[in-house]
Amino acid sequence: MHNVVISGTGLFTPANSISNEELVESFNTYVHQFNRDNAAAIERGEVQALTESNAAFIEKASGIKSRFVMDKDGILDPQRMAPRLPERSNDEWSVLCQMAVAAAEQALQRAGKTAADIDGVIVACSNLQRAYPAIAIEVQAALGIQGFGFDMNVACSSATFGIQAAANSVQLGQARAILMVNPEVCTGHLNFRDRDSHFIFGDAATAVIIERADLATSKHQFDIVSTKLLTQFSNNIRNNFGFLNRTAEEGIGAPDKLFVQEGRKVFRDVCPMVAELIAAHLEENQLNVGDVKRFWLHQANLSMNHLIVKKLLGREASVEEAPVILDTYANTSSAGSVIAFHKYQDDLSSGALAVLSSFGAGYSIGSVLLRKR
Repeated sequence: MHNVVISGTGLFTPANSISNEELVESFNTYVHQFNRDNAAAIERGEVQALTESNAAFIEKASGIKSRFVMDKDGILDPQRMAPRLPERSNDEWSVLCQMAVAAAEQALQRAGKTAADIDGVIVACSNLQRAYPAIAIEVQAALGIQGFGFDMNVACSSATFGIQAAANSVQLGQARAILMVNPEVCTGHLNFRDRDSHFIFGDAATAVIIERADLATSKHQFDIVSTKLLTQFSNNIRNNFGFLNRTAEEGIGAPDKLFVQEGRKVFRDVCPMVAELIAAHLEENQLNVGDVKRFWLHQANLSMNHLIVKKLLGREASVEEAPVILDTYANTSSAGSVIAFHKYQDDLSSGALAVLSSFGAGYSIGSVLLRKR
């Protein structure tokens, strides 16, 4: 059995950003047009009038101020309100592959590794753009990595689940090092015409190198102390898009073929579950929650993160203890907690204990205990 470390992380950030104000202007233009087009039916009570959104509501509800996106024009076009990402030929690298490779190259550089040092690729994300061949195998080919690759999807918890899968493989000697990547085009499954959710998601990709400790040479190493996962079935976050949709024409284009959630129920259910899982995980490893120097939490909702850490610490956390990237990246699904990890790790002292945690649809929750080398 080998000791395992995270030796490098990487981040791909799209060039385009959309502010709350820009998003609201597009949404409200659509609302006005819809209400005008359906004025008679609205007056008869047959159609419900749509309500405007505003930037202050979005920031108060979520903590989000802006989001990075792969395509800005299509999202802000009131006649389209969806990203425009043209299909590529099978001879071109896919969008997810392109994003993953950009993040992976940065992670490899920080880890001091090359493709020849990596034995496997895991693509772990919410929003896979096709069923097969696996995006991971495409990323493997694009980087020139030998070995194996596979995709996995545990929604927003995909990164922590992917880290456990990679760590287990390295620990057992099945691989020297594994590249785990999280390319997320969340805007592709977001209903930009739904006031309650049109502001939630952004796009990004992250990458993590997991390798044997005795082979690691990076200055950015974290021992993987332990991992703990939990799933519990819930319909409160759901996306029913899939290949069987064409077999039931009555559902094509329905709202549930995009992201839908019962936000208040999710908040009520998930916050205590996450706090309890992290607390139990620390206790199982004879570690004190008061000794945790940093919590890199899933970046979905600022109030959720505040409540989770308060339940754990018994007090409000400082921004140093629980860094936030949600304000500028929005919810990037599986990439969110890794973005926080990537951006806020270098200041930690050797021996510092930290928690990387994600949570989302499923419900699914992952906890990774890390110690800075």
